[in-house]
Amino acid sequence: MAAINFDYHPQFFTATILEWKPLLKDDGYKDIIIDSLKFLKNEKSIIIYGYVFMPNHIHLIWQIQDGFTREKNQMRFLKFTAQQMKFKLQKDDPSAFEQYRVNAKDRIYQFWERNPLSVDLWSEAVFDQKLEYIHNTPPPRKNGTWPNCRRTTDIHRPGIMQLDMMNLD
Repeated sequence: MAAINFDYHPQFFTATILEWKPLLKDDGYKDIIIDSLKFLKNEKSIIIYGYVFMPNHIHLIWQIQDGFTREKNQMRFLKFTAQQMKFKLQKDDPSAFEQYRVNAKDRIYQFWERNPLSVDLWSEAVFDQKLEYIHNTPPPRKNGTWPNCRRTTDIHRPGIMQLDMMNLD
C-alpha cells in the first residue's frame, strides 16, 4: 500500500466522454484507460488510490509524483486514451466513429470533453470523502445489476467496501 504524501496532494479527477456519449459501456474502451493508468503507474509518475468507470465518464483519485506535473500527466493520459479510442472505433465501428467528428481548429475528432475536473484533496478527511464517493456513486441499474461499471481502490480505509478489485500491477 502506498503512503499518502500530502506534500503533493492527491487529486480527484473526472474526465467525460464527448457530449456524454456512453462510449465506456464497452469493456474494450475501459481496458484502454486501464492500460494508460498502468503505464503511468509503472513509470512512477502517479499513484492511483481509486477509480470508477461509468458509461460516459470516469472518476479517479491519483497523486502526481516528484518530477511530474498534473498538466503533463493529464495531457498524456487524455491524449493516449483518445488516440487508442480513435483507432478502436475506426476498426470496430466506423459509423459510431463519425459521431466524434468535431468542427475544431486543432482537431478533426474529439473523444474527451475539454477541461476535465481536477480537484486537490487538501486533507485526509476530504480524501476519504472522495474515495467514499467513488464507491457510492450509483452506476446505472438495469435488471437489478450494475452493468458497465468498474471500481477499485489501492488502499484499505475503514468503512470503504472494495468492489471488483483490479490490480494495476
